[in-house]
Amino acid sequence: MTLVGRSRNLRRAGALSARFLVVGAVSTAIEIAAFNLLLLAGVGPVAAKILASLIALVNAYVGNRQWAFRSRSRSGAGRQIMRFLLVNAVCTAIGAGAVWLGARGLEALSGDAGPVGLNIVNIVSIVAVTVIRFVLYHRVVFPREAAIPGTDGGSGRLAP
Repeated sequence: MTLVGRSRNLRRAGALSARFLVVGAVSTAIEIAAFNLLLLAGVGPVAAKILASLIALVNAYVGNRQWAFRSRSRSGAGRQIMRFLLVNAVCTAIGAGAVWLGARGLEALSGDAGPVGLNIVNIVSIVAVTVIRFVLYHRVVFPREAAIPGTDGGSGRLAP
């Protein structure tokens, strides 16, 4: 690959990552707001985490499909939504498990997790799960189209 090709790929990867992070920031704001509203309504921290994640998923799917990963194939939308839901079920379970562990840890240390402690645990879980989500969205949910055999990997030029 030429230097120009590498530079173009880096710009594309950077733009994709930036769009993913913008969609993620909006989804995170929605999730944190929903999490706190649910806590105020008396919902437990793990249930609040799961419900808040589900609420934010609507924005995440639309934003990632329509903007962040817009250049990826749109064929097989039903399978794509199922992969999205499966990936997010796994990520939500990881996040809920992290909130549960964090809440238990805070209770063991101080006797009460409290809203500030729960929010810190929630934000740490969001950051950790975001990395996992990006990799899984990139490779599983919105994968690149397979290269056509006999080409150089998608540029449209025939391989030597």
